Amino acid sequence: MASPCNISAIPYPVLPGASFLSGTAVAVLNYTASSIEPLNQGPSINITSLDFCNVTLTYTHPGENDTINVKIYLPSSSSWNGRFMGTGGGGFNAGGIDTYMTPPVSEGYVAAGTDAGHYVDNDDITSTEFYATNWAQVSPGNVNHYLLEDFASVAVNEMTIIGKAVAASYYGKKPDYSYWNGCSTGGRQGMMMAQRYPDGYDGILAGAPGVHWAELVPAMYWPQFLMNRLGMYPSPCEFDAITAAAIEACDGLDGVKDGILSAPDLCKFHANATVGRNVSCSDGSTTIVSSEAAMVAQATWEGPRAEDGSFLWYGLNPSSSLSTGTAITFCTKGDANCIGIPSPFPVDWINLFVVKNASFSLTNITQREFARLIHSSVHQYASIIGTTDADLSEYKKTGGKIISWHGLSDQLNPLGGTLQYYNSVEKKDAKLRDFYRLFEVPGVQHCLGGNGPYPVDMMGALVQWVEQGVAPDVLAAKTTATGNTTVIERNLCPYPLVQKYVGGDSNVASSFVCSSEF
Repeated sequence: MASPCNISAIPYPVLPGASFLSGTAVAVLNYTASSIEPLNQGPSINITSLDFCNVTLTYTHPGENDTINVKIYLPSSSSWNGRFMGTGGGGFNAGGIDTYMTPPVSEGYVAAGTDAGHYVDNDDITSTEFYATNWAQVSPGNVNHYLLEDFASVAVNEMTIIGKAVAASYYGKKPDYSYWNGCSTGGRQGMMMAQRYPDGYDGILAGAPGVHWAELVPAMYWPQFLMNRLGMYPSPCEFDAITAAAIEACDGLDGVKDGILSAPDLCKFHANATVGRNVSCSDGSTTIVSSEAAMVAQATWEGPRAEDGSFLWYGLNPSSSLSTGTAITFCTKGDANCIGIPSPFPVDWINLFVVKNASFSLTNITQREFARLIHSSVHQYASIIGTTDADLSEYKKTGGKIISWHGLSDQLNPLGGTLQYYNSVEKKDAKLRDFYRLFEVPGVQHCLGGNGPYPVDMMGALVQWVEQGVAPDVLAAKTTATGNTTVIERNLCPYPLVQKYVGGDSNVASSFVCSSEF
């Protein structure tokens, strides 16, 4: 029997080094929401008539001047499946996002999230999740290291401790199993738990994990840097045409022409092949692909480089959208007057954390200075927010399991970083697939979107692995039916295996097998 949804019936958990400031418990009845994109769970869903208890606890670390809010959503005792789920965030948003928490509650999980001490408008996360201006510095030039550490790791672990304790108080028993669910920042948070707090979760679902934060985030400015240097900002139409040409040229390398680039490593298409083409735009106009557009696209695929051509970070796959990713531009009067629209995510990171000057202008930096910014980011912050410890032996000893995945058309976080980390773990443990499996997802963008089949029940596969010992040899995936569009079904293969076409209807999963090569 669950306790009443009353804060007086829920004692504050024991949390060393912290002091609780306040708590509330509110009964949420008949919660209804439509077209929610459930994190890492597949197509959008509708939730109707959901009842749960929303417990919110606020605490601080004395002497650090932080105020952290943790939300725990608890279904009724008759609906609880005995499981706890920690949910992650995105961008600079640490979590506590309603649309990430309510779907698991509708499936019987206790769900928890934390804001890590800095406010994000959870009713419209797209408006603020990429900004750090309201919390990055305690005063001009002085980084708020306490809040950064909260965001990087501390608050996520504490949310896990708090959430489990509240669940135990509310239901009168501890959760039987605990799972993490996150993508992007949330994926990084999940891997951070495995590395630094291995007892936190029995299973971790980590999508597109930004584990190399200190390299990745400043590197995201690369296309904007290139356009600034050229003094030319190609139209979105040009970038879209180049991406479409790359997909058209390399689509069949996996044996099937389906509009999905599944073999980016085999794609040798060069963006220069599109220069001078007259292409149609979405607004009905036409334009000519410029040499500058091709140069920016090709360099974005190859990845950031120093003046001498040396490697700085990985590039995006050719199927990744440039116009909605890191090379966003905005044009007026057709494509005659365009400007670059850099994401505030790398800009805030560079200005507020790396350079520590909110007024710093990136517009005229040199390539040498760009490389120096990435190196400085690594030197200052890799030890705090970097999530690249390849030694997962302690997590393995707990019996925990990890499913990670990454869209091959990710337009923000290059696949190369995820592969580099997975391969580094394998160098330390050749049997890592006994507890950690990575799946590449052709045609899918950053965490969601794209034209490829999306995994339909990754959490279900993780639960089965944790609780029944059945490892996922494949992950079922399919596209969403829209209008007269044919649904494509595929079985995603664990890296390094790929989907090899063996004949038959290419829209049916049985027409493919997992193989070491196409």
